Amino acid sequence: MSLPSESAKTHQPLAWALMAAAIVARLLPHPPNVTLLSAIALFGGSMLPKRWSLVVPLASIVASDALIGFHDVIAFTWGSVILTAMLGWWVRQSPQPGRIVRASLIGSTVFFLATNFGVWLVGGHGAMYPKTLGGLWSCYVAAVPFYRSALLADLIYTGTLFAAYAWMSRRLGTPVLVTSR
Repeated sequence: MSLPSESAKTHQPLAWALMAAAIVARLLPHPPNVTLLSAIALFGGSMLPKRWSLVVPLASIVASDALIGFHDVIAFTWGSVILTAMLGWWVRQSPQPGRIVRASLIGSTVFFLATNFGVWLVGGHGAMYPKTLGGLWSCYVAAVPFYRSALLADLIYTGTLFAAYAWMSRRLGTPVLVTSR
């Protein structure tokens, strides 16, 4: 898969489409941690100009959290999404399937580690876990089922986005997205 070349404003339709998809996916009923957001953050980080690659996932999560409801671990969830978008910067250097899979796994793991640390640290829905290493461990163990779901969903959604992009690029004979590095 080759990366797109530079041109003015051709990324905006994709950016808006990715934001809309991420927001709608979070608002529709879904299993916990099974949304498009991480895949969109990683794909956007790989394909959009750097500024937009951060704006798209952040605006998506801020807008959907405003509708769903804000929570105690916002800094951890929002930060994880931004870090996943930044992983896309690493993918853009060599967007090969192995690197994309590794980045997806890393993004899911960062989200799991950071958000559950946040639940333990700030309490989430009250003081759920004691502020001890044992409490932190309990928090992570309780979240493992959600982690498995997120890993699988992130891999499927990420693979679908990148595969669709590669297919469209091959079909059209040129990259379908133009981005500045």
